[in-house]
Amino acid sequence: MNDLSEKIEKIILQHGERGMDRLQKHLIPGYCRRAAQMILDNKGVVIIGTGFPVSGSFESDGPISAISLYRVLAHLDYEPVFACAPPISKILSSRYTTYELPLADWDESRPVIMKALADLNPSLIVSIERPGVTADGRYYNMHRDDITEFTAKFDLFFQKSQCPCIAFGDGGNEIGMGNVAQALSNFEIIPSVTTCDELVIASVSNWGVYGVMAALCGLLSKDLFELIDPESTANYLIANGCVDGVTKRREASEDGFPIEISNSIIRQLRSLIFK
Repeated sequence: MNDLSEKIEKIILQHGERGMDRLQKHLIPGYCRRAAQMILDNKGVVIIGTGFPVSGSFESDGPISAISLYRVLAHLDYEPVFACAPPISKILSSRYTTYELPLADWDESRPVIMKALADLNPSLIVSIERPGVTADGRYYNMHRDDITEFTAKFDLFFQKSQCPCIAFGDGGNEIGMGNVAQALSNFEIIPSVTTCDELVIASVSNWGVYGVMAALCGLLSKDLFELIDPESTANYLIANGCVDGVTKRREASEDGFPIEISNSIIRQLRSLIFK
């Protein structure tokens, strides 16, 4: 399974332009398999955080695969819950169980997160392309713009919870990248310092989620990709104000890649698992 996981990790690092191939050298291979096993070992309520603030809205990388993961977990009899702030919380809550977080400072956010942990009692917490707090206590996008006022403090779930945490990222400024903070010192971003139990990197964070789904398929001998439809999910999100995080346009793409590239990644993963 380790060999299979490494092949998965190679697929999801295709087309990379932000140095994740260099960063991979600082991770122990097999992280997709380990993340998948962590999911299987921690059945129950799974809190999912996603939604990177962009131009007064949120970007497509993250939410597309977060919805896919939500569907897979629900199918496997978990209890997935999105925990996020407006505007994405308003959109997700119309279709999915959602716990709304405030756009507030750290002092106001801490009791909210502690209450959420008490109310939900999660068995697992997952962050998919969420901004991670930096050493100066603020949040920055890939262009080093300060986005603190638009960012809910989801890091607190990772800091205060007693359950395992998985994080997905593709640039270095996301929750979980604290695991490789030293290696990020040469990257042209302001890196996150928030750590996690298992970090999954990919050229696009959505693809990292699909990589873990592929590992789940292998562990369960089930084609879980039959449960998801990233293109229709992208169209739904775009219709509700989502934008591409790179182009800033409302189009069915992610980080500047047409959705067909994502579909090709999924096809490769399925071919690998179901030869």
